[in-house]
Amino acid sequence: MEIVTTIRHEVLTLPAARLGPDNPLPALRPLDEMHRIEDRDKKDLPRDMARQIGYAPLHSLLPVPVRDGYDRDRAPRPLDALVLENGRLRVTVLPGLGGRIASLVHTPTNRELLYVNPVFQPANFALNGAWFSGGIEWNIGATGHTTLSCSPVHAARVPAPDGGEMLRLWEWERLRDLPFQVDLWLPDGSDFLYVGARIRNPHERQAPTYWWSNIAVPEDCRVLAPAEQAYHFGYEQRLSRVPVPEYDGVDRTYPPYSTYAADYFYEVPEERRRWIAALDGDGHGLVQTSTDTLRGRKLFVWGRGPGGRSWQQWLTAPGTGGYCEIQAGLARTQLEHVRLEPESEVSWLEAYGPFEARRDGEWGAVLDEAEARLEGVLPRADVDAAYAAWLPYADTEPGERLAAGSGWGALEVLRAGWKLPGTPFDESTLGEEQQPWLHLLRAGSFPEAPGSRPPGGTLVARHWRDMLETAPATGLTEYHLGVAQWHGGDRAQAVRSWERGLAQDGPSWPVLRCLAVADREERHPERAADRYVRAFDDLCREAGEAGGDEAGDTAGEWTAAVAALGREAIEALLAVGRTTDARSVWERLAPATRARGRFRLIEAGLLLAEGRNEEARAVFDAGFEVADLREGDEVVGRLWARLTGEPLPERYDFRMRATP
Repeated sequence: MEIVTTIRHEVLTLPAARLGPDNPLPALRPLDEMHRIEDRDKKDLPRDMARQIGYAPLHSLLPVPVRDGYDRDRAPRPLDALVLENGRLRVTVLPGLGGRIASLVHTPTNRELLYVNPVFQPANFALNGAWFSGGIEWNIGATGHTTLSCSPVHAARVPAPDGGEMLRLWEWERLRDLPFQVDLWLPDGSDFLYVGARIRNPHERQAPTYWWSNIAVPEDCRVLAPAEQAYHFGYEQRLSRVPVPEYDGVDRTYPPYSTYAADYFYEVPEERRRWIAALDGDGHGLVQTSTDTLRGRKLFVWGRGPGGRSWQQWLTAPGTGGYCEIQAGLARTQLEHVRLEPESEVSWLEAYGPFEARRDGEWGAVLDEAEARLEGVLPRADVDAAYAAWLPYADTEPGERLAAGSGWGALEVLRAGWKLPGTPFDESTLGEEQQPWLHLLRAGSFPEAPGSRPPGGTLVARHWRDMLETAPATGLTEYHLGVAQWHGGDRAQAVRSWERGLAQDGPSWPVLRCLAVADREERHPERAADRYVRAFDDLCREAGEAGGDEAGDTAGEWTAAVAALGREAIEALLAVGRTTDARSVWERLAPATRARGRFRLIEAGLLLAEGRNEEARAVFDAGFEVADLREGDEVVGRLWARLTGEPLPERYDFRMRATP
């Protein structure tokens, strides 16, 4: 009996933490991204690599909000899933969480090919905060985990080249203002999942482009890739060429052998096939291969050190096995961005499936045998042919809609009148977030926020900035205009816009906070502290006036705003020694806010600044978890070292590098 590909809805119930509200304060501070190197380190790199590392690195998260409202209180919660199946593979996709492939099962052997996280636990690894581990994620935008990690994408059925069905995922990536799509296709009777991907640049200008497909696999494996050299990047932020498989006396292709977290970007020779595999002790596992456009291959390991172990436990449930990541990207390293010419596109095809090969032994022989076996089960020519067969279908209009993403793409399409066959951004997807910008587009003015609530998100692209500059001046318009100008590098003009906003009717706290950030960046810490105090006072007054009449989501917005601004204000006040004012801010935070792990850490720092060392130590002894602790951030260890000369307790040790 012929088994055809099916696509169906399913609901997964997992122990899951709440995502919570986004941070309502625009991300004006420079991007906190670990994957950067100094210019002096570029001189020994290949010229094209050095050029792409220097091309358009991301400096700002705007217009994307920071997602830091999540917690670590997991309870059974439903997650919408879409399941593709062809009798050989079962693919589970999470359209509400970036289109992540959560599971890939080879059904004849009932073997899971990925590392499947048994919980949903956000942590601070995405460019904008919330990210979770496991499965296969699609990283687009800029160096780092995509801002769409925990956001919905559009999904629909689409005809496949063999007459069956594909699952199409698509969305508008806001950091670079580019639409993309991912088509998932299971040919009848095939042991391989085909993934057709495309990024388009509809603009009349070049655009920096970035893509890495990130595959989580159990770490007790050996990773094979056709390379004799790799570029090593660790949390010391140095990029250096190292031999493969053995480096510094250790075979790094076995993830458990590494001590510290590190990236290994494999230098795959131009003529070699692009592939990477992770095999367990019996030689079974997963292989990923692609057309040559997706040239890069990478291994990420957490390492066996205490920091790496802590992070692995932090991201999942106790007793769960560890994982590593094998990846494939447009460039050789994740520090690079690729130029996408005006009104052009880049596309490729990937294949994922079960693989069996000898993993142990002399590196060259192991690679040759594995590559021969891969050619036997999935010839390189077949991958190229599948890409050629898929490409005409990339423009096919979607059929039944299975999930909805954001309305940002619809807003951009309305603004520019673009035609994007295959990825329709329908006007029906416009939501509350887009409404004030739609009003600006159609009426030429920016409306006041409905009711009494914090200002919404800000758009910063040049075309929106131009519209704000010609709109009637109101406090809210000047606020948004200043944010766009700040993002564009015109800081002096941004400050002038915010100062004009203070003279307008309406709340002052949003522009005072922006001016305070500007003062900190321009090294006027005392003035910044003064403005933070004024901003926090004004916000508390407005939130208090709104609190009696508001409920639900709106009340949550005010709570998030007070928490976010209070956190920044305490930091700024402690930086200039104003502990009394910092204590005043702390005491006005809601009890539930003060109980959060991040704020327990802030409390310990405040107590230490007040000279109350024993009480600060007691905060550590009582225990806390900083839910949004940043990848590579050593703030907990630094504060502990100021308190005591004792070793950092294991529960607080998230260090990802050797410390002096």
